[in-house]
Amino acid sequence: MKKLSQAIALAGVMTAGLAAVSTAQAEVEVSASASVANMYLWRGQDLSGSSGVPAVSGDLTVSASGAYAGVWASSGDAVLGQEYDLFIGYGAEIGDFSYDVSLWTYVYPSVAETSYVAGDDPETNDKVESAYAVTAAGRGNTFDASDFIVSLGYKGASFAYYKPVGAESDDNSSYMTLGYEMDAYSVTLGKADDGDDSDYTHLDVGYAFNDNIAFTLSKVIDQSADLDKGEAGIDEDLKVVVSYSLPISM
Repeated sequence: MKKLSQAIALAGVMTAGLAAVSTAQAEVEVSASASVANMYLWRGQDLSGSSGVPAVSGDLTVSASGAYAGVWASSGDAVLGQEYDLFIGYGAEIGDFSYDVSLWTYVYPSVAETSYVAGDDPETNDKVESAYAVTAAGRGNTFDASDFIVSLGYKGASFAYYKPVGAESDDNSSYMTLGYEMDAYSVTLGKADDGDDSDYTHLDVGYAFNDNIAFTLSKVIDQSADLDKGEAGIDEDLKVVVSYSLPISM
């Protein structure tokens, strides 16, 4: 509940900032885009899994004087299903230096709520000592999984830190990236820490063929799990992603 309050408070502060911009009668811009990729690549992991389902995504953003808010939606997650993200933030540039702060919440409408209770199993009417699962239709999971993100940039270099603030988030978990872009090429080093001695590092190398078509090579290069000993961990196979994006004129 504490984390939910933190997420709502952050959203409230950012919303107040947007309201102040509106009061100043700043010019409001609306932008949108759509893209398709052969997999859903997330922090070095292929969320499409063995299903091979491509990721189709799109976003709609409203911005004014550095403040912005919008929605991003995607398919392709083989486990959690359809996803849409709500975000709000503020960013600016000072010479070669740039910064951005934002709050994102990740919503999965098709995920059912599962609880565990002890007593009579509703399917067999048998008395059970251990807990059993009861699954019901979801009632919404907004703010259950949310990130507060701080991004810094200087010329082609960038750094981003993601801190989970959702109601179901782990206080000790975090994710950060260090990147560099030069012309059509980009390199990103990402480190994920789940807070339970389970962490990994991935490296992404990207190439933008043109304004629409891009290629990404992604590989987990280090992790705490020892796959050779049969420990559960992250797939270390090289992942090759090709994506096509298209800005939409409003």
